[in-house]
Amino acid sequence: MKKISILLSFLLAASCGNSKKQSATLLELKVQKATLIDQIDSLSSILNSVESNISKLDTTKRLNVVTAVQAENKLFRHYIEVQGTVEAEQSVELYPERSGTITSIFVKEGQQVSKGQNLAQIDSSIIESSITELQTQLDLARTTFERQKRLWDQNIGSELQFLQTKAKKEGLENNLNSLREQAKKLKVTAPFSGIIDEIFIKEGGIANPQLPAVRLVNLSKVHVESDVTESYLKTVRKNTEVELFFPSIGKKVKAKIDQVGNFINPNNRSFKVRMNINNPNNELKANLLANVRINDFQNSGIVIPTKLIQKDRLDKKFVYTLQKQGNTFMVEKTYINTTLNYDNESFIEEGLTENILIVDKGFRLVKANENVILAE
Repeated sequence: MKKISILLSFLLAASCGNSKKQSATLLELKVQKATLIDQIDSLSSILNSVESNISKLDTTKRLNVVTAVQAENKLFRHYIEVQGTVEAEQSVELYPERSGTITSIFVKEGQQVSKGQNLAQIDSSIIESSITELQTQLDLARTTFERQKRLWDQNIGSELQFLQTKAKKEGLENNLNSLREQAKKLKVTAPFSGIIDEIFIKEGGIANPQLPAVRLVNLSKVHVESDVTESYLKTVRKNTEVELFFPSIGKKVKAKIDQVGNFINPNNRSFKVRMNINNPNNELKANLLANVRINDFQNSGIVIPTKLIQKDRLDKKFVYTLQKQGNTFMVEKTYINTTLNYDNESFIEEGLTENILIVDKGFRLVKANENVILAE
């Protein structure tokens, strides 16, 4: 190498000296060029020889450099991912029971109401008039019956008169109760406590038993319903853990399956599951979409990255593992059996032990029984 450096220095000095000779002829310059080319070719040959000798002596430079990961013994969870929708436990559209003119609406949209509260009134003037008239008749009939009863208790008067007054009183009472029940049907009342979500009627309009008047919703308790493919019937059970995520509001909720459907939908070969959840702040709205993750398998064992698993010509799964040999590592082809894959991880049923080194970067470039260098 020292000889090469001296020769290069000499050539450089010669080149500089020749460039200073302004009186050199073209022929002399061509001769100098040819000499330099010969010298460069000679140096290139020497350099190639030196590099060849370095390569022969430095055997470690031929080994592949890889990285490795350790097989972990940890809890592995597998999830089924489906979509679901929020359903309110109490959400109804209230229909009027009788036709008639709407005289009053007592609530507004968004208002909180109580069970039994009157929400709207249909014209009941005719029935109210009939009730007033019948009430007057009933008051008289009751007075007559009470007098007749006192006489009858003293064995005064006929039994027939007593029975007639009693029958008349009871008949009027029944008629009055019937009218009052009809009057109730001219009101739209809340069957449960909740929020007025929408009002479909207007004062002065006509109520129609076939058209809704008010939508009433109670969101304090809701549930999520999802369709699950029938192939998961064996693993999806009541009380199975579930993770719910509502992307529209960025909310996560943990729940359990409260009900598993007993009917397979023939159109999509799925069954329904239901998860009951509390909704104290009314964040979850009816028909809100939910991403549902059902935990159908969990177990502790060996877990490795799925990407490291390969298959041979017989479709058998294997990974490349490392065994230390001095300053290098020997690559071994290790066959494995996997149970499930999820989130880029695989649960190994057999074939690997905890902390064994598995080839990571470079796993497609190595082969069995090859020596490699493990990158730090």
